Amino acid sequence: MRNWMSLQADFGDFHYRRHVYVFALKMSFLAVIFSGVITALTIPPLGFLGLLPVTLSHAIGFGAIFSWLVGGTVSGMLSLATGFTMHELTLSRAKFEKLSRTDTLSGLLNRRAFTEALDRIEGDASLVIFDVDRFKAINDRFGHACGDAVITAVSAVLITAFDESSVVARLGGEEFGVIVSGEPLEKRLERIQAVQADIAGRPLVADGNHIAITISGGVADLIPGRNKQQVYASADRALYLAKALGRNRVVHEREGLHHAWHGLAEAGPDAEGRGLGSDNVMQACGI
Repeated sequence: MRNWMSLQADFGDFHYRRHVYVFALKMSFLAVIFSGVITALTIPPLGFLGLLPVTLSHAIGFGAIFSWLVGGTVSGMLSLATGFTMHELTLSRAKFEKLSRTDTLSGLLNRRAFTEALDRIEGDASLVIFDVDRFKAINDRFGHACGDAVITAVSAVLITAFDESSVVARLGGEEFGVIVSGEPLEKRLERIQAVQADIAGRPLVADGNHIAITISGGVADLIPGRNKQQVYASADRALYLAKALGRNRVVHEREGLHHAWHGLAEAGPDAEGRGLGSDNVMQACGI
């Protein structure tokens, strides 16, 4: 019985008001049953001893009536009061849990929630880490209010571009994480690259300023049996490589050194002056 009552008092039973009424009804019937059992155990011995002021049948009838009227009613009222209190606590806890897992500025999941989602991934998927290019320069030039507007705008594009099978989060600062599932790898890469191109093609207007936004992305494969920390580190290296190659692009982990040297060749002889020296490329590739 104790386990049953504990089960009924579980927070998960009080998300909706109808659960409160069901709980109160169950507890009322339980109180009536207990009262009936106590009446059945006490009245006959009292009658046998001649201590009842009425006949045994009348005493049993009065006991049954009072069990329903008093025991059931009082128990129901107390259960309703308890149930609504539990209902409010449940909603408060759910709201608190949502806030603890949500980034307040962007409305996306935060790093903690993203890490939990990443740990739960079992099938094939892609992990992409996006980073807003030259975000510090945006803050310095236009102010932090415009910087916040950039974060909000990028968040809106990401949440629109990826469906419910994907996980989108703000990892901190100007960095975002996305877990893309439900498609072959090539389709996932096409979608990721389309998002990068979409953001580059729509300047943001904030406080009367037209702000050109670009993002860089690093992609790594999530496959069964692969260590999630290694995947994250690989996506992070791919992001670093995208930055080293001139930003405003998406780099997949498999592109590696070939992509790096190809990008350097295209960059021309002044690449080193822009921070694209061979040391940066080697570091980006984890060498």
